[in-house]
Amino acid sequence: MSISGNCFLKKIPHCKITLPHKSFFTAVALSLMSLCAVNLAHADVAALSVSGNKILIGGEEGSLAGNSLFWSNTGWGGEKYYTEQTVAWLKSDWNATLVRAAMGVNDGGGYLTDNANKSRAFTVVDAAIANNMYVIIDWHTHKAEDYKAQAITFFEEMATKYKDSNNVIYEIYNEPLNTTDWSTVIKPYAVDVIAAIRAIDPDNLIIVGTQTWSQDVDKASNDPITGYINIAYTLHFYAGTHKQSLRDKAQIALNNGIALFVTEWGTVNATGDGAVAATETTAWMNFLRTNKISHANWALNDKVEGASALVAGASANGGWLSSQLTASGTLSKDIILNWPAISGSTSSGAASSAVVSSTPASVAASSTPASSRPASVAASSKPASKSGGGGGGTISFWQLLALLAFAVFTINGRKKII
Repeated sequence: MSISGNCFLKKIPHCKITLPHKSFFTAVALSLMSLCAVNLAHADVAALSVSGNKILIGGEEGSLAGNSLFWSNTGWGGEKYYTEQTVAWLKSDWNATLVRAAMGVNDGGGYLTDNANKSRAFTVVDAAIANNMYVIIDWHTHKAEDYKAQAITFFEEMATKYKDSNNVIYEIYNEPLNTTDWSTVIKPYAVDVIAAIRAIDPDNLIIVGTQTWSQDVDKASNDPITGYINIAYTLHFYAGTHKQSLRDKAQIALNNGIALFVTEWGTVNATGDGAVAATETTAWMNFLRTNKISHANWALNDKVEGASALVAGASANGGWLSSQLTASGTLSKDIILNWPAISGSTSSGAASSAVVSSTPASVAASSTPASSRPASVAASSKPASKSGGGGGGTISFWQLLALLAFAVFTINGRKKII
C-alpha cells in the first residue's frame, strides 16, 4: 500500500511511504495486547523504603505478613517445601504478601557444603516474584561473622540477579548469639556485607540481625548503622517465652528511631515446642499492627513440634485442608489471611480484638529461640521503575498501551497518518 502527498508538516514535499499490509498491523496489535496481559499478570510490587522507624510500602505506611520456611538444609525435612507450588498456595490461600527463604549456611547440609540450598532459595525467590510477593533471602546462621567472605560472595550474586526487583529483601544475619556483641562484631560484619550489596543494588531493603537471637534491638538502636539507606533491624520472638519485656525493648528501639522487621516469630515457646500461647500472640500482633511492623511466622514445615504450621506428611505443594494445619498453623493462617497490608485497613483476624498485654515477662527474653535448634537436635535442646523479574527492566504498561493504541489507530485510519 502506497500513500503520496505532503508529509511531516509539509517539510518533505511529495514523499511516498509504503506501509505493510493490514495483516501486519493486526499481528502487531495482537502481540502488544498479549504483552500488556503478561505485564499486568506480573506487575511489580511497590518499593520498600525506610523512613525513620517505619518501613514504607510504595511510600506509604503499612506492613506485610507471611511465612518463614524452615531451614533449607539438605536432610532436615523442611527443604521439601521450597517449591513454586508452596509459594503460590501461600499467596492464593493464605493471602500471604511475604515469604522467607531461611537458607541454612554452616550447619550440616547447609549452603557451605551443599549448593542445592542456593537453588532452593532461587526457586522460592522466583516463585515469590511470579506471585507478586515480597521475599526475604535469609543468611540463616548464628555465626555469620565467621563466614563473612562467603556471605559477601553470596549476596553479591543475589544482588546482581535481583537488583531490579522490588520484591527482594536481603536478611544478612539471622540470629547472632547472646555472646556476640553488637558494636564490635555484628555491626562491623553488617557494614561490610551492606557495602558489597549497595555497590550493586542501591536501595532494596536490607535487614540486620541483632544480639541475643535478634532480640536486643535496643542495643542496636543505641549504635545504629549509618551511611546507607533502607536498613532495618531484626526482631524475633516466641509468644510462649517472650512477652512484655521484649516488647518494651522493641519500643525503646522504635523510640530511638530505627525500623524493625520481625522476620521470624512463633506462637509457642522459644524451644519451638509447647502449646500455642494465644493471649500473648494476640498481644504481639496488636503491637506489630500498631507500629506497622512486618512479620513472618516460623515455620512452614511439618516437623512434629509446636511451631510447625503443618501436620506430619502434609503435601510439599500446598493444597492443605484445615485438618492438615496444626494449632499454630491455624492461628497463624488466620492472622496472615486478615492482616492489613496498607495503613488504615482493619483486620478481622484473631488478633484484632485484644489489647496489648502489660503482663511482665515470666521468662527471660534471652532464651534461645526455636530457629537456633537444627531439626536433627531440636528435640534435645524502591523506585516504581524496577521490574518484577529477576533482573533487567520491562516495558511499562502505559508504554505498551500507547503502542497498542498506535497500532490500532494505524489499522483503522492508516490513510490519515501522513
